Amino acid sequence: MTDAPQGPQPKPGILDIAPYVGGKSSIAGVAEPMKLSSNENMLGAGEKARAAYEAAVRNIHIYPDGRATKLRTAVAQTHGLEPERLIFGNGSDEVFALLNQTYLTAGDNIVCGQYGFLAYRISAKACEAEVKLAPEPNYKAEVDALLAQVDERTKIVYVSNPSNPTGSYNSGEEIRRLHAALPAHVILVIDEAYAEYVTEPDWETAFPLAKDAENIVVTRTFSKIHGLGGLRIGFGYAPLKVAEAIDRIRLPFNVSVPGLEAATAALADEAHQQASRELIATWKPRLTQALRGFGLEVLPSAGNFVLVLFETAERAAAASDYLNGKGIIVRPVGGYGLPQGLRITIGTEDQNRAVIDALSEFAAT
Repeated sequence: MTDAPQGPQPKPGILDIAPYVGGKSSIAGVAEPMKLSSNENMLGAGEKARAAYEAAVRNIHIYPDGRATKLRTAVAQTHGLEPERLIFGNGSDEVFALLNQTYLTAGDNIVCGQYGFLAYRISAKACEAEVKLAPEPNYKAEVDALLAQVDERTKIVYVSNPSNPTGSYNSGEEIRRLHAALPAHVILVIDEAYAEYVTEPDWETAFPLAKDAENIVVTRTFSKIHGLGGLRIGFGYAPLKVAEAIDRIRLPFNVSVPGLEAATAALADEAHQQASRELIATWKPRLTQALRGFGLEVLPSAGNFVLVLFETAERAAAASDYLNGKGIIVRPVGGYGLPQGLRITIGTEDQNRAVIDALSEFAAT
């Protein structure tokens, strides 16, 4: 007879979840490494956001506005959205978690691409739901593969557009076809974290499609182009019934006073957004071309990063170690099922040149 477990025990499935591990930020013995592992904006936050953050310090003794009214109004005006349909979270990660918590019960499932963002899966499993992965043989979410995974217990389909870590994207036509084929009870969540960097002509934001749909949620973040990753601000645009349901369980003060102020200011800082886009537009093709010139496989990317694929997982690990030795941190993506890959954030000119020089040396070994 087995002894009963001692002490509190987590509910079934919790200890089976692999915790999310973010890109590392330090190298032993290196005072200021080049951190190109988390797709952050290497220009940092804009002047307006920093000034708003500093000004907010005098009010940090006051609870934040639980409705995020100021930011809600700014987002609605910027994107032409109805303010009452917006959900604000501690990063878009929290919006995903709130959706899963609101709509998933034990035995339900979510569907996402094989290489889709890990946050979708973690909170779904915490709700005792199943995660069904659609294969991505070409490193891209395919409409028919996603639909093939949908069944009567599917509650949410997640699509990263553009996708992290592969950099692939789905066209507006593909998103419309996916939505049209989904059962009415299934919520389609379109994660547009990297939307502001996209230049591909057939990509479209899903905001217009979501406007008249009863089962589409579009999410955005302030962590990428706005450079506010440390403040954790994200939002979702959802059908009113979905937003109202989520509001019943959302923690009342889930977004901080400095975060709300900085995000509102960031939306109005068009000069910083333009400079951030220009940096990526200039250096992503240059970095891609240089690395391909060394014989490396670099996937096309619609985001502010590139995914480099090596011959083997061992070679990728060796490249990561070599870059670390040069004071450069990139992101191994074995947790996504891509042990042969390294994801590299597009950095400043000096950072990009350092990556090119280091991988040129490594490729010659």
